[in-house]
Amino acid sequence: MLTDSTAAPGARRLPSLGLTDARRRPLRDLRISVTDRCNFRCVYCMPKELFGRDYPFLDHDQLLSFAEIERVARAAVGLGVRKLRLTGGEPLLRRGIEALIAELAKLRTPDGQRIDLALTTNGSALPVKAEALREAGLNRVTVSVDSLREDRFQAINDVRFPLARVFAGIEAAEAAGLGPVKVNAVVKRGVNDDEVLDLAEHFRGTGRTLRFIEYMDVGSSNGWEMADVVPSAEIVRRIDAVHPLEPLPATHPGETAKRWRYRDGSGEIGVISSVTGAFCGDCSRARVSAEGKLFTCLFATAGTDLREILRSGATDAELAVALSGVWARRDDRYSELRAQGVVADGPRIEMSYIGG
Repeated sequence: MLTDSTAAPGARRLPSLGLTDARRRPLRDLRISVTDRCNFRCVYCMPKELFGRDYPFLDHDQLLSFAEIERVARAAVGLGVRKLRLTGGEPLLRRGIEALIAELAKLRTPDGQRIDLALTTNGSALPVKAEALREAGLNRVTVSVDSLREDRFQAINDVRFPLARVFAGIEAAEAAGLGPVKVNAVVKRGVNDDEVLDLAEHFRGTGRTLRFIEYMDVGSSNGWEMADVVPSAEIVRRIDAVHPLEPLPATHPGETAKRWRYRDGSGEIGVISSVTGAFCGDCSRARVSAEGKLFTCLFATAGTDLREILRSGATDAELAVALSGVWARRDDRYSELRAQGVVADGPRIEMSYIGG
């Protein structure tokens, strides 16, 4: 078990929070990318013109091994992490991922509690993977569905992948015990914002929570412009005008989605206001890229190389010191600064690289 003695010099621990950063935000959520590859080429994430046949994806030996991922996760859990989310790229493209999940599912907090172990996927492999994922110890999945119109869905994923197969994946996940599935929809004006009500009505009453995500300026390859953003307040207004909503409290501190319940009891939606409503103030998330760089903000320009630390022979205690030191120095608040008109210099990390 990690103790206070493993924290880096200057790292702070508050009795109720554990390790905190420079703004007194605890480390609670670690998102781990297991691959930089994806079988989709979604236009807002991995546009085909940039991520084509000749794109230099990471070689296998450049990726963190499963054993290295487990070491990082174990150290992070000892420092306060309570939720692990596997991402990509498309995480189900990583061969043998069930073995990694089985090891991560064994992790316990210092007081013996289980970790919330989740995975975000495009859903394409769930029909064949869902049962094995659940048996390995995965708790739940989130699936992306940006349109209910077949031609549009295929245009967004840009590989002509059929919508029906994604819904088959959702059904397979729930049949295996990974549900109810959460569904994410990125909303971009002029692309799919005319489907906000259609999406809400499709998932209303199903037990599945639909979360609308504002189109974000992550990375520099998606041609982001503020005019393309549909504010979450507008999304809520559109739905509320037809199906009255009422706000729900957050389920835990640092939750990214604002929750709204249908007044007739037919479920809820969430909105993630990553552009119009910065939630930097209680952000408790860190991210590890597929080759082992630790990022303390989704909009970061640089990360800390954990792979080098791991492969240089560092002990678990030394790894924990490195992690706690990075978090103790963390002062990120990009979305708050953007709202004030301050834009960071340098290229930001791409969504497909950092795992969203």
